[in-house]
Amino acid sequence: MSGSDHILVTRADYVMTLQINRPEKKNALTVAMYQTLADSLLAAEADPSIRAVVIRGTDDVFTSGNDLMDFMQNPPTGDDSSVGQFLKAIVTMKKPLVGIVEGMAIGIGTTMLLHCDLVYVGSNARLKLPFVTLGLCPEGASSLLLPRLVGAAKASELLLLGEAFDGAEAVSMGLANAQFPSEDLVTRAMAEVAKVVAQPPEAVRVSKELIRGRDREAIGTVMKTEFEQFMGRLTSPEAAEAFQAFAEKRVPDFSKFS
Repeated sequence: MSGSDHILVTRADYVMTLQINRPEKKNALTVAMYQTLADSLLAAEADPSIRAVVIRGTDDVFTSGNDLMDFMQNPPTGDDSSVGQFLKAIVTMKKPLVGIVEGMAIGIGTTMLLHCDLVYVGSNARLKLPFVTLGLCPEGASSLLLPRLVGAAKASELLLLGEAFDGAEAVSMGLANAQFPSEDLVTRAMAEVAKVVAQPPEAVRVSKELIRGRDREAIGTVMKTEFEQFMGRLTSPEAAEAFQAFAEKRVPDFSKFS
């Protein structure tokens, strides 16, 4: 199936909503899905009738992260890959980008939130950065942005231990703006988005550029380094053990590595 089959794109009231819709795979992102997300973000940027973009998942999961089997079969090759295009699009987006998170947000599901201007989480939200646990490394400029947001000690805890945290902690860390009851999340979050798109659109874009623009070059440099390391880690013996353990539903054994 194409990426467009799993990314639902709707437009209403100055807002483009990109809904990750692959519930049978816990909304895991494929290369094709990344391409649809990237193309949609570029289309929203060029469309004067769109003033904000919302990324959300389904009622019980935002995204479980990358579909690792798909990545192994279709490895990204650089900045011009679908993954690279998506990452570049969320970094360079001039219009407000809003994340609405229900259920699991794993890996890229959490790191993409670092690039959102507003983030709202449900009471059922569970966020996780299990890169090291999988024998991989941080991506999405998280090795730069997360320490800036929460400090080096907390960032090390989140990235090196890879343990899940809930929506309330995401709010307390500054990763999310507010937590709402899951049954009301979308309604209340979209009410906040409506406030943004009611503002003068050029003033919003200029203000976003002042807030985020100065970091763009550094983010791009870090993303490139992370991407190179991440792709090398995908074929590492440590990652192979982590993936095999996951498939066999056992605890990985890293005792033989040094």
